[in-house]
Amino acid sequence: MSFRTETSRWPDVWLASAARGTTICGDFLAATALALALQGAGAGGLAVSGLLLAATLPLVVLAPLAGRLADRVDSRTLLVTIGLAQTVICVLLAVADDPVLVVVLVALLACGLAVTQPCLAALLPEMVRPADLPRASAISQTAVSLGALGGPVLAGLLVGQFGTRVPLLVDAATYLALMVAGLLLRTRRGGRRSAADQAGRADQAGRADQAGRADQAGRADQASEAGQVPAGGEGRAVGSGSRVNPGGTGQGWRLRRDPLMLVMVVSTAVVIAAIGGINVIEVFFIRETLNGSATTYGLVGAAWMAGMLPGGWLAAQLARRLDDDGALVRGVLITLAGCSLMVLLAATVPAAGLLVPLWLVGGAANGADNVFANLLTARRVPEAMRARAYASYGAAVQGGSMGGYLVGGALLTGFAPRPLIAAAGAAGLVVVLVFVPVVARAAARVPPATDAGGSSDPERAGTTAPEGQRPGGADAGLATPGRPAGPEPKAGVTVGSWLSASHARGSGTSSS
Repeated sequence: MSFRTETSRWPDVWLASAARGTTICGDFLAATALALALQGAGAGGLAVSGLLLAATLPLVVLAPLAGRLADRVDSRTLLVTIGLAQTVICVLLAVADDPVLVVVLVALLACGLAVTQPCLAALLPEMVRPADLPRASAISQTAVSLGALGGPVLAGLLVGQFGTRVPLLVDAATYLALMVAGLLLRTRRGGRRSAADQAGRADQAGRADQAGRADQAGRADQASEAGQVPAGGEGRAVGSGSRVNPGGTGQGWRLRRDPLMLVMVVSTAVVIAAIGGINVIEVFFIRETLNGSATTYGLVGAAWMAGMLPGGWLAAQLARRLDDDGALVRGVLITLAGCSLMVLLAATVPAAGLLVPLWLVGGAANGADNVFANLLTARRVPEAMRARAYASYGAAVQGGSMGGYLVGGALLTGFAPRPLIAAAGAAGLVVVLVFVPVVARAAARVPPATDAGGSSDPERAGTTAPEGQRPGGADAGLATPGRPAGPEPKAGVTVGSWLSASHARGSGTSSS
């Protein structure tokens, strides 16, 4: 497993989480300010959805390139350089008046997020040991939630007092935190540093493999003399012939070959496409249908983020007991159902204040979903490809969000907000029900690994088996040794914010 094998670097976890939470606060502050400004200027749903699309499209289109960049370039260089560029873009955005220029600057800002989000997400498993990853994910999720919690509230207060310029300048200042984190983090990945680390790990893994094979051969000789069959099964070759890189991680991991990751990505993206329109419709629902103030709109948005705090920590505690990756995927599906149900119930409220308890529950489900999804990705994806995996997952989710934005904005021109919210929630629940048997089949295709003695994953049992002693020998390209992948799907089976779905309600991803 490509995690840290020594002690966890908790100062790095806290520093990275604080930087991400600070930038998220600024992003939500700016996003809410622009949405309120458009609505106050008389712009319709298409204008709001157009701005959201400008902030989302780069994360989808640039995902393959951004993921490779985050895997191959030193993380410190990326965070400092892109953080500086995003600061400058936010300053320009604060003084821009032309709507076209605003859209262009929003798109440029999203180009930076397309790189920094998978870069930060891939750094987290490098900071901690496998047993500490749920807690580290919860800390990161808490920082994101706190930032997202404060952003809409501050926007509701600042927009009424100062307009949109001050919130956008505050957002510019928050990107300085990203630069500081890039300079101070001890944990780094990508570039020559990763190449050197891989070489060292390869040498260490080679020595451990030789020792393990020699030990196994000795036990085999003893068993043969005693007339016994070795525990691995008669005729099992010590060397599996599988291509592995340092730490027992396979070189050939692909999303389409990993049934659990594939179904998790696809189900999340489709549910987000179903309920994503809520992010366009909500401002009109609260301000016009329910006659809520700008402050009320900010407070309601903050309630979802507040719910993510306990949701992330509860999921972290539960995830410690989930050795089966299939259980994590089922957890993702259950939390998506919770988000959809809260959206459906929101259509029934007579006053904006009643959205708060619904959004608290929905946020808790969203926070739990983020932890389950991040943990599944860290467990199953090799370290060398982890940023690309996060970028691909983010692109699928953002693509679903784009569909939701387009549909929501277009339908607002002919329908009232309330029935559209009800339809979005109902559609999300229908999608979840459709994917229940799909998840069951995917989980059945990936049976839990067992060691020679019949216990599950030896690393989780506190021991690390040599590569040749793992069940079946090959790890099928997964990050977790001994965790076999299912049969490869038929050819052709692929998956194809700052004002972005990764920060939006019901997004199912935080990239944290």
